[in-house]
Amino acid sequence: MGSVEGKYMLLNRKFSEKYNERQICLINYLKSRLHSGKGFFKSKYIAQETGLSSKEVGTNMAILSETCPDFSIIRYSYSNSTTWLVTASQV
Repeated sequence: MGSVEGKYMLLNRKFSEKYNERQICLINYLKSRLHSGKGFFKSKYIAQETGLSSKEVGTNMAILSETCPDFSIIRYSYSNSTTWLVTASQV
């Protein structure tokens, strides 16, 4: 195994140790849909598109808001479903 491949596997393992499967699903969802660097997302629509429940989305988005440096995630409003303001972090 080459050194680059070994580093990738190590990073991948650390990523999966830090986040659970649902959180990784949400991170990937947000990365694929955050085109302008900022966006609003409703939990019920995230749930429909990811196969998670709205409750799972809400719980894990709250966790990611505190633990994921890739995004600034703020519970923005609640009207028929929680709306999240998500901003890509500057690297």
